[in-house]
Amino acid sequence: MMQVFRTFEELAKHSQKVCLAIGVFDGVHLGHQRVIGQARDDARAADGTSVVLTFDPHPLRVLQPDKAPLLLTSTEHKRALIAKLGVDACLLLTFDKPFSLTPPEQFIDAVARQTNQLQEICVGTRFRFGHNRAGDVRLMEALAPQYGFVAKEIKSAMLGEEMISSTAVRQHVLNGRLDRAAAMLGRSFSILGTVEPGDHRGRELGFPTANLNPRNEVLPPDGVYTVRVIVGEEPFGGVVNIGVRPTFAGTQPQRTLEVHILDFARELYGQNIEVLFLSKLRDEQRFASAEALKTQIAADICEARKVLGQQP
Repeated sequence: MMQVFRTFEELAKHSQKVCLAIGVFDGVHLGHQRVIGQARDDARAADGTSVVLTFDPHPLRVLQPDKAPLLLTSTEHKRALIAKLGVDACLLLTFDKPFSLTPPEQFIDAVARQTNQLQEICVGTRFRFGHNRAGDVRLMEALAPQYGFVAKEIKSAMLGEEMISSTAVRQHVLNGRLDRAAAMLGRSFSILGTVEPGDHRGRELGFPTANLNPRNEVLPPDGVYTVRVIVGEEPFGGVVNIGVRPTFAGTQPQRTLEVHILDFARELYGQNIEVLFLSKLRDEQRFASAEALKTQIAADICEARKVLGQQP
C-alpha cells in the first residue's frame, strides 16, 4: 500500500535508496505514467523506495488563480490514481507563495539533502521548477553529479501526431471526445466526487440519484452518459446526467452531476465515489412532462445496460 507523506522528514524515516518522480501529474496520463513507472522500476531493481513527489494545491491555483483551468484530477483523485501504479510512497508538498519563490538550484539542493540516499530523479521533458519556472531538465542534469544522483529525462508520450499532455486531455474531455481522452489516459476518463444531498427529484421519479460534487474537476459536455461507478472497491453500472435539468421549470439553472447507480440501494451521503465515463447516450433535453422524462430515463437505463454488457 502506498504511503503518503507531507514533509521530507516523514519520508526520510520510511525510505532509503530513493528513486524519485517529480511532477504536477494532473490527470496521471500515459506520459506521467512513463515518468512514474521509470522511478518505480528503477527502485525495485535497486531494492530501494519509489516515491512520487507532487504538489498540493496545483501550482496554477496559487500563481495564476484567475487563469487556472479546471483540473483533470483533484489532489485526492490524483493520489488514488498514483497509488494504482504500484509506487511505495507519495510526497505531497504544500505549494504556496513562499514555496514558489524558491530558486531552482535551492529546490534541488533541498530535495537532495533531505531525501534519504537519493538515487535518481525522473522528470518529463517539459517539467519546469523553481521561481519563475527557471529550472529544467538540463539544470537538473548539471546539478546531479555534486549530489550523487542520476537525473533521468523521460520523453513525452505521443498519440499519433499529438503529444499527450494534461492540456490535450482536458480539451478532449471538454469537447466530448471521450475515446481520445481515454487513449491518452490509458483508462476511461473519470472523476472522483463526494455525494451530497440533492432535491430528491430522481427518487420522486423512481430513479434515485446521487448528487456529486466533483471539486473543480473538468466535466464532459452536458448530456446523459453510460458510466461505471466505483464505490469503495466495488464497480457498478450507472447512468450520469450532467446539466441544468431543463424539464423542471422554476428551478435555478445550476449545473449538476447526478448519477443513478444500477442495482444499488445503499446510503452514500458524504462518501467519495469514482465515476468512469464510457460513452454518451444523448444530449440533455427538456421534456413535456415528468412522465415523459421517466419514460426516457427507463430507455436510457436499458441502453446503458447494453453498453455495459459490451464493456470488459
